[in-house]
Amino acid sequence: MELEPLYKVKVTCHYCETEFETSRVRPSLKRPYRTDSDFCAYYKLENPDFYVVRICPECGFASTENSTDKLTDKQRLAFKEQIGNRWEKRDYSGARTLDQALATYKLGLFCAQVIQEKDRIVAGLLHHIAWLYRYREDHEQERRFLEFSLEAYVRVFEREGAGSNEARLLYLLGELNRRAGHFHEAVKWFGRVIHDKRITDAAMIRASREQWALLREQMISGKMELPEEMIEADKEAAKRSPI
Repeated sequence: MELEPLYKVKVTCHYCETEFETSRVRPSLKRPYRTDSDFCAYYKLENPDFYVVRICPECGFASTENSTDKLTDKQRLAFKEQIGNRWEKRDYSGARTLDQALATYKLGLFCAQVIQEKDRIVAGLLHHIAWLYRYREDHEQERRFLEFSLEAYVRVFEREGAGSNEARLLYLLGELNRRAGHFHEAVKWFGRVIHDKRITDAAMIRASREQWALLREQMISGKMELPEEMIEADKEAAKRSPI
């Protein structure tokens, strides 16, 4: 007998303290069959990313597991005025379609912006929205939200630093710049992962090298001038290669 892919957990709303249920995908089913270079994952059954945002059916407060759990008076007032007073009760506790998942992320983003949530949370929401549009094959909206998420991740780096996931954030800044067509910026971020001796994350170093090579091919095929950093790297590689 197969287990249902979803199970429910109880969550307490950070705003009105109502206890409500929200769905999650069973851990044993969270294995993607494919993952894009910016970490967008694809699943045969339920997509766990559809259930990241938890929405209180009573007041509409939307959060993730990493959101601020204690609101200040200023945050509470801002939420009440801009979202809470206009909320019409609805339930997102069951299985979610792509469109429903998109609606929850957009509400989550709006809520995060209203209460001035941490840049890292906002960046993640924007990035996930770009993925949802990718699943839908809406390339225009995907590019739009990738640009928004890139701007937010840059703010994370500038205000918070890279933290414990330094290599991953630097790599992501390179890859989102590459996808957005900002090739020279992408080279700078990938270069930091590859050349900074303090970075020891082998997986991210390898991924940065792969995307650097892909970027080089894209620029050459597009008859674009290679940045100085890439030219110097080519020279170093030529020196090390056997004749």
